[in-house]
Amino acid sequence: MKDDFFKYQAQTSPHPLAIEISHAKGSYIHDTSGKAYLDFVAGVSANSLGHNHPKVSEAIKKQLDSYAHVMVYGEFIQKPQVDLCKLLAKNSPENLNSVYITNSGTEATEGALKLAKRVTNRAEIIAAKNSYHGNTMGAMSVSGVERQNQAFRPLIPGTRFIAFNCSFCLNQITKKTAAVILETIQGGAGFIEPKDNFLQKVKQRCTEMGALLILDEIQTGIGRTGTFWGFENYNVTPDIIIAGKGLGGGMPIGAFIANRTMMALLQDNPKLGHISTFAGNPVIAAAGFATVTEILSQNLLSESLRKEQIIRAHLTHPAIQEIRGKGLMLAAIVDTPALAAQIIHACLDNGLILFFLLFEGRAMRISPPLTISDDELIQGCEIISKSICQVIK
Repeated sequence: MKDDFFKYQAQTSPHPLAIEISHAKGSYIHDTSGKAYLDFVAGVSANSLGHNHPKVSEAIKKQLDSYAHVMVYGEFIQKPQVDLCKLLAKNSPENLNSVYITNSGTEATEGALKLAKRVTNRAEIIAAKNSYHGNTMGAMSVSGVERQNQAFRPLIPGTRFIAFNCSFCLNQITKKTAAVILETIQGGAGFIEPKDNFLQKVKQRCTEMGALLILDEIQTGIGRTGTFWGFENYNVTPDIIIAGKGLGGGMPIGAFIANRTMMALLQDNPKLGHISTFAGNPVIAAAGFATVTEILSQNLLSESLRKEQIIRAHLTHPAIQEIRGKGLMLAAIVDTPALAAQIIHACLDNGLILFFLLFEGRAMRISPPLTISDDELIQGCEIISKSICQVIK
């Protein structure tokens, strides 16, 4: 199978991890040789409830027995879609009461950008340097790392970039600005948290200039940072939320959420202002509803913060310079990218899956399932420490 993987399947990097997967359950992934790997990545924060969670699997199978795709999004009333939209709205600030389900977080970014331009009748978007919002042309246009973008230019014009956490930069938000789009916590840049009320200051400036604030919650949302939405940690409410990853319990999904009055503008002038064939697929929506319901009912929000402290208490090797992030969205920072890569590969040999961040080579991603046990967390930390000792002899 490995030969066919490299021969027929398009690759995204020169050196994929290339583990042959047999099955996965809970916090573990098993390869075809019978080796078990403790998963500290959770499909890059997507498998909120771990692998093959019974509630999610049951919801998928039950919906499959009823119907799968029946019509393009928004034309037929389908219970899984309605249930998920209602649940997300009920767990969002009061002004964020209309949900458009998409196929991915990247597609949610595209929808949010279109909505902002439609609402404000403006074209300029302000984004952050070192940001990442997805890999389609619109999402790349507001992602602030040129080495990722340069080979695909020209992108969509009209984006200006400011430094994350730079209050002085906010004077670049003007009456020409349609929206400011930011990750609540910068992901690819190294899990950089907002400081000194930065997000509140951005929202205030947006309000003064008549611009919208879009917060990208693709990684921070759905309980990963200790609150349902990550922005709740920083006392700010955006005009549009972008969601994805952990929303589907491992299934492909995204959503953008805004006020009903704003969202209604996509219905007319032009009609079909935002359409998608498979968005809100009922099987995927059923998985999403089961995932969010389980996260809320099992109190996994506060558990994320408690488990963060377990990691911080047990991952104390001198080679780790700092641990960034919040909840179960953490990054362990070491001295060099080469050292991080060595540790990640040593951990793999020792039965633990870590992963890289897009733009911060010194970082090792730690984003396990929200359901991971205390013992599994401690075991994973011990494997990381052991692997560092093997690398640094």
